[in-house]
This record gives sequence, structure tokens and C-alpha cells, in this order.
Amino acid sequence: MNAYVREPINAFTHLGGAVLSFVALLAMLVKVSVKMPSVSTISAVILFGVGMMILYAASTVYHSVVASERVIYFFRKLDHSMIFILIAGTYAPFCLITLETANGLLLFVLVYVTAVCGIVFKMFWFSCPRWLSTAIYLMMGWLIVLFFAPLSENLSIEGMLFLVIGGVFYTIGGFIYGAKPKWLEFKYMGHHEIFHVFVLLGSLAHFICVYCYVI
Repeated sequence: MNAYVREPINAFTHLGGAVLSFVALLAMLVKVSVKMPSVSTISAVILFGVGMMILYAASTVYHSVVASERVIYFFRKLDHSMIFILIAGTYAPFCLITLETANGLLLFVLVYVTAVCGIVFKMFWFSCPRWLSTAIYLMMGWLIVLFFAPLSENLSIEGMLFLVIGGVFYTIGGFIYGAKPKWLEFKYMGHHEIFHVFVLLGSLAHFICVYCYVI
């Protein structure tokens, strides 16, 4: 901690994520704009890009702010709640573009209802066991396996590969966050900084999937 940024490495890694998410959103919008996109396609791209931006921006603020414990606690709740927005936003392109059927709409509604419930849950029981909140994030992220068959029919093998790789990165990060392994504590990087890196890698893999194989 210093006088200006409370957790510099955590703050700057996710500041980079916020900036790259903005660039990713612009790149996706440019790509779909030349194809006379439908409203659902534009909406899916915006939800995905903005979801990443919101999560990384909230994380940056939380890890940066030097303030009273009460203020820091508020931003920590916001940071954790925005994880649900990231997960829901990541689902949007697959629900509204790849599936684009009743299955897609069902999954879309299910995910966003779960996200709203998750945010309310974190706001009112933020002190819940770390393993419980981590399990909720991971279960929400892997709901997509229930729709594996229709998804695999509409997404290439390469696209499925990047989708799974992204999920694996997020899952590894989630386990690191939940378990806080002592052997991942180094001089300038601890388990939380490494968790941040895996979150960034998960977002990158899913961006490649969406940009190259979905839109």
C-alpha cells in the first residue's frame, strides 16, 4: 500500500483489463457493423463488452482507493457484485447470437435472473464463507454445459475450444481465490494478484471466441 494506490499490482492489472475491454468492445462493434447486424447481435456485443468494462473498472477502483474502512468495504461489495455482471455479459453473445433460439432465450433469462439474485445476495450477505461465493460464481459460469448439445451444433470446434479454455482459466482463478494457497505467495505477487491474471486470461479467451467464431 502507498499513499495513492492501496494495492498497486491488483489495481493496475485490472485497469489494463478495463482499457482492453473498451478496445475489445470497439473492435466487436466495428466488425458487426459491416454485416447489417440485428438488434440482438448489437445488444449481445454491448452486454459482453460493457460487462467486462464494468467488472474491471469496479475492481480497479476497489484496489486503488485509499479511504476509510467503510468506503473500502462499499467498493469491495461493488467489486464482488460486478463479477455477476461479467459472467452474465459473457453469456450474451452465445445466447443471443450462437443459439438464437428458445434455448438461447431461456439461458439468457436464467443467467440474468441468477446475476440479479447473486448481486442481492452479495449486498445482504457479503460476509458469507469465501467458498460459498466462489462456488456460486463457478456454478453460474458453468451453467452453459446444460446447453452443450445445441451450442456445439452452432459453434465451431475452435470456438468451443476457446470457450472452454476461458472457463478453465476462470475456474483456476476461482480456486486460487477461494483456497488462498500459501505456496502462491511471492515477494511482489500473492495469490490475489495471480487470481487477477487468470481472470484476465479468461476474458481474453472468451473475447477471442466471440470475435473470431461468434460474430
